[in-house]
Amino acid sequence: MTIGFLGAGNMASAIVRGLSETGSVGTDIFVYDVDESKAMALFEDCGSWVCESAEQLVEKADVLVICIKPQVFPVALPPLREALAASHPLVISIAAGKTLTEIASFVGGSLPIVRVMPNVAAKIGEAVTAYCGNEWVTAADYELVARLFESVGTVLPLPEAQFGIFSVLASCSPAYTFLYMDALSEAGVLGGIPKETALKIVGQAVLGAARLMQETGEHPRVLADSVCSPGGTTIEGVKALQQAGFESAVLGAAAASLEKDKKL
Repeated sequence: MTIGFLGAGNMASAIVRGLSETGSVGTDIFVYDVDESKAMALFEDCGSWVCESAEQLVEKADVLVICIKPQVFPVALPPLREALAASHPLVISIAAGKTLTEIASFVGGSLPIVRVMPNVAAKIGEAVTAYCGNEWVTAADYELVARLFESVGTVLPLPEAQFGIFSVLASCSPAYTFLYMDALSEAGVLGGIPKETALKIVGQAVLGAARLMQETGEHPRVLADSVCSPGGTTIEGVKALQQAGFESAVLGAAAASLEKDKKL
């Protein structure tokens, strides 16, 4: 089996490196990118093959992973329809906002198409990835998709109707979290701790809180309450966050990201 990556940007590179490091799917990997240096970097790091054109990539791939920007679809994909019809690969798209129907309109009908949404933590093998497929996708195809993306984290099937909000929860939220962590580290600087040290403290604190929720299965509100001693420092801070509209701001950010996703 051969897997072709159309595009060699950050997410494609993370997936290729994950496959290379875990060896979870024994296969040959081919890559094409209009920026040849990106494809060559993966060749040098992972031993993946570099194709000279998108058409050559399609001809060689049993599985084609589309890793280009959704805005490029109308230009990059229609010229490949003939080659795709001939090779009939399993098509996987990681593009935000592009539905299975829209993807099919660019690559041609009757192809098995799986829509996949990983997040930035794929770079360190800690992504959360959702997937769904059209009527041409077989159980074996789904199993293969799950194995491919387990190389970079956790994978779960999800109805396509929920992909927009999944993108917000999984793909947008790291940016929200990074901003929170930076703001908290600034509080550390105000309190006399160097920024680099504050970032280490905050990073571990956030990681520990996430792991605690995952491993105990406790509701996050219950865990928050457990940290708030009566009359203590934590409840005072929680009260200040609530008065400043912290929860409303998070909901507003999610709503704004979801609205943008609908317009892609």
